[in-house]
Amino acid sequence: MNLFPTATTADERARGAEVAVLPVGSFEQHGAHLPLATDAVIATTIADALAAAYPVLRLPPITIGCSHEHADWAGTVSISAATLYAVVNDIAASLRRSGVPKLVLVNAHGGNYVLSNVVQESTSPMALFPGVEGWQAAHDAAGLETSLDSDMHAGELETSLLLHAHPSLVRPGFAEADQLADDRRHLLTVGLRPYSESGVVGRPSLATAEKGRLVLESLVESFGETLAALA
Repeated sequence: MNLFPTATTADERARGAEVAVLPVGSFEQHGAHLPLATDAVIATTIADALAAAYPVLRLPPITIGCSHEHADWAGTVSISAATLYAVVNDIAASLRRSGVPKLVLVNAHGGNYVLSNVVQESTSPMALFPGVEGWQAAHDAAGLETSLDSDMHAGELETSLLLHAHPSLVRPGFAEADQLADDRRHLLTVGLRPYSESGVVGRPSLATAEKGRLVLESLVESFGETLAALA
């Protein structure tokens, strides 16, 4: 698992990238079958695939995000939205000073809502990827059976991505871990625990490595539209 890029400054000088990709994840429970670092691993996996297909500067990941709704489970750690906002803006400013004017935030944790505000307010070219449309296109391309809304956490999509890219991280038991909770109207107020005792919301039993491969392939393809928007 390549969380940290190994390129040297000479490598990046030769690449001359105008766009950097910053993986943003979290450190939060993902049921009993996926690691706390799942979102950071997925964001980094996506960023690696993008860097292999496009001339972008791949940054190391932000591994802790806004996971307050998961605080009832052991191991979960969060930072505030204000902290994440400041860190991303500091990184963007540093990139501009070093000659990389554009930044894409590759976010794999839905609770990092503040990233939308960072992009919305940015005075330099910045994008958030994947958006809902990108995830939906990947969902359809891979033939996932659970809707994006139902497959909220540690379900078919996330488990498939890890089965494809990092199968050693998926623990036994995912085939029996299904838990649906489509009505989560008070999630931000009461957290996830009232909706799922296990922490899973989705159907990981349907996950396969092939679905994960197709999800990743679709995301790489749709990233071209994000680059075009930044041009």
